[in-house]
Amino acid sequence: MLTYIVRRLLIIVPMAIGISFLVYLALDLSPGDAVSRMLSPERTVDPAKLAELRKALGLDAPLLVRFWIWFSGVVQGNFGRTLTGGVPISRILMERLPATLELSVVALVLSSIFGAILGTISALRRGTATDNVLTVAGMIGVSIPEFFFGLVAIVVFALNLQWLPVGGRLLPSYTSYWDHIPNLVMPALVLSIMMTAGVMRYARSAMLDALSREFIKTARSKGLPEWRVNLLHGFRVALTPVIVLIGFRLPILIGGSVIVEQVFQWPGLGSLFVMAVRNKDLPVVMTIALLTVILVLVVSLVIDILTAIIDPRVRLGN
Repeated sequence: MLTYIVRRLLIIVPMAIGISFLVYLALDLSPGDAVSRMLSPERTVDPAKLAELRKALGLDAPLLVRFWIWFSGVVQGNFGRTLTGGVPISRILMERLPATLELSVVALVLSSIFGAILGTISALRRGTATDNVLTVAGMIGVSIPEFFFGLVAIVVFALNLQWLPVGGRLLPSYTSYWDHIPNLVMPALVLSIMMTAGVMRYARSAMLDALSREFIKTARSKGLPEWRVNLLHGFRVALTPVIVLIGFRLPILIGGSVIVEQVFQWPGLGSLFVMAVRNKDLPVVMTIALLTVILVLVVSLVIDILTAIIDPRVRLGN
């Protein structure tokens, strides 16, 4: 297993470079640049000054040169500065990353717990009214976009009932971490709805497949209690593909929190990414993209290891 882990870690480097370059190329091919985003359409500026500003920001260099300067700086721990404000990107990440991780992890935990439980109940009650209700709820959760749930939650729980704040994360009046829990409730629940539905449907299919296996029939023939057959034998096998789905959802949640952060004014990486794309601030966009790519690759490795630990039938290549 150690050889497999080392080999996978070595593969992360060239994959991160390749994917980062493709993202950089796509952004560079899009119209405009950071300088053009800074200027008002109604303002006339001397082209010579524009060229001078682009040169000062390093935007006049060839694509490969700009990419290499950026990537070599990242390898050395220097993420550079924003093109629009000159603020160190590392400082912005330290301010924004905790908010996104907090929102994503809470949503991941909620969706994993509720999705696995509801999916298992749906499988064990196959063909009943409970199964039908959960199936319809899962289809609704997957089909309706997150911003719709977010707007409904704001209207109902913030404006009408006034149980929760409209948005934001931390206010000057907060004296402890627990004070901002009400701010976290709606964004985390809305972000977890779609994933809960996905995990539930996946867990149901995996559980039904596990319950149809021969070892389940063997366990029942031995006179084991039904709860033990379902939970200790069936659920353990069904958990393996569900863990794969859940593991890959964490990077997706971090990247997919853009809409939820916009709706609830949550100051995380999602809202920062949107602003950076609008301003064509390539260093910021590329830094967030690179972190997401590395997270996906590392999570993939961790999932392989956890799968081998949970399911003895899985063997990692040497």
